[in-house]
Amino acid sequence: QVQLVESGGGLVQDGGSLRLSCAASGRTFSNYIMGWFRQAPGEEREFVAAITWSGRSTYSSDSVKGRFTISRDNAKNTVYLQMNGLKPEDTAVYYCAATSANYDVRLSRTYNYWGQGTQVTVSS
Repeated sequence: QVQLVESGGGLVQDGGSLRLSCAASGRTFSNYIMGWFRQAPGEEREFVAAITWSGRSTYSSDSVKGRFTISRDNAKNTVYLQMNGLKPEDTAVYYCAATSANYDVRLSRTYNYWGQGTQVTVSS
């Protein structure tokens, strides 16, 4: 089992920045691909970004590319999502997820473990 706890969400103005953190406990963190997803009210959960075990490869959706950066610190069992240039359409609950499977990291069904989510609200 892996337990994931997100933090760092909040209210920010259009154009502002936030850094989300996801602390993992349980099994060996470095064995897992980590991802961030988000879900706005009335919308399906969507992929935001993912990072491989070593951190050498990252993936991000077109909607956040160039604005959001995913990173990880395996010594701290933590994955981060640095969000710059936030827009009102980024408003959502952001979820951290972990998987040991080597499938399409953009698909939510690839992930075995999920955090409880943290709210990000961007005001215009």
